[in-house]
Amino acid sequence: MRTEFDAEDSAQVFVDLFRVPEHLEDPVRPLVRVDSLPEGMVYEPYRDGQYVLRLQPELLRGGRYRVVLTLAPSLSFPVAGRDGRAIGSTFGQPRDGGARSHDGVDIFAPRGTPVVAAAVGRVTRVQDTSPGGWVVWVRDERRGHNLYYAHLDRHLVARGALVEVGDTLGLVGNTGNARTTPPYLHFGVYARDGYARGPQDPWPYLAPVTGTLPSLPTAPDRLGSWSRVTTEPVTLRARPTAAGEALETLARLTPVRLIAGSGRWWRVRLPDGQVGWLPTAAAEPADRPVRETVLAAASPVLARPALHAPVVEPLLPGTRVSVLREYSGYLWVQAPGGRAGWVTSEE
Repeated sequence: MRTEFDAEDSAQVFVDLFRVPEHLEDPVRPLVRVDSLPEGMVYEPYRDGQYVLRLQPELLRGGRYRVVLTLAPSLSFPVAGRDGRAIGSTFGQPRDGGARSHDGVDIFAPRGTPVVAAAVGRVTRVQDTSPGGWVVWVRDERRGHNLYYAHLDRHLVARGALVEVGDTLGLVGNTGNARTTPPYLHFGVYARDGYARGPQDPWPYLAPVTGTLPSLPTAPDRLGSWSRVTTEPVTLRARPTAAGEALETLARLTPVRLIAGSGRWWRVRLPDGQVGWLPTAAAEPADRPVRETVLAAASPVLARPALHAPVVEPLLPGTRVSVLREYSGYLWVQAPGGRAGWVTSEE
């Protein structure tokens, strides 16, 4: 992720990254917090999920900023001159008649093709084993992973060596139990720390990202503004998908504040603080009246749709007001003088 600023040079933008919990009752988990992003930020998620990026400008400082999000593999490809198209056997495939499963990926290349370090690390083992033939293990301390390179034709590093990304570890071969196959590298990722343990599928670490991140809905300038529900009923959901957990059914004209967006979904907040997702087609700008009404009795215009909310101004019986939205027994109205607020819908 990188940022582009159009602001005062000394202005800071505080950045927080959170993971959305799988269960709504669990708290949002903070992952990264930084004071500024002069050259961008990189985060490698250790599990699938939804993430929220929050940016907050320095207090009383102005300006605009743009955030650019990109996706990329977290490990360099371990065979020189090859990419994901050279993977001929994937993780989890059965081996030995189903007695075990494949704990890595097989990357096919001509004999003698350089096998290179996929991450910065230290060589922990250089061995000749029955199943793997000539093998090299590299400890990736930053991620807490052990990277396994097997069936090499030759070793070109020694135990204890520090390697950088792209350093040659050995050459592609077919030693060990691969003697009857064409030359290939068996590459494995083994997690020992953090959330995951044991063999991991190397594919997500190596494969170039073919998809794109969801874009903001059309009219991103509406973010932060109040809108209203256009159809009835519409379901407020926990995730930006029609299969997301249903949180609440909203009536037409229910006010919602647009706080984020993803593709064809708005993330909204209701006046009572409830947060969820609505299809973009279900929320329209709330700046035009939907009807007019005449107050039958004296009515205080309130700052919030609550009985004891602060009074904005009192209105006399017979006052004609414009109605922009409705919520929980209250109308959001605009008085003749231009001031706006909530009145009870019974009056």
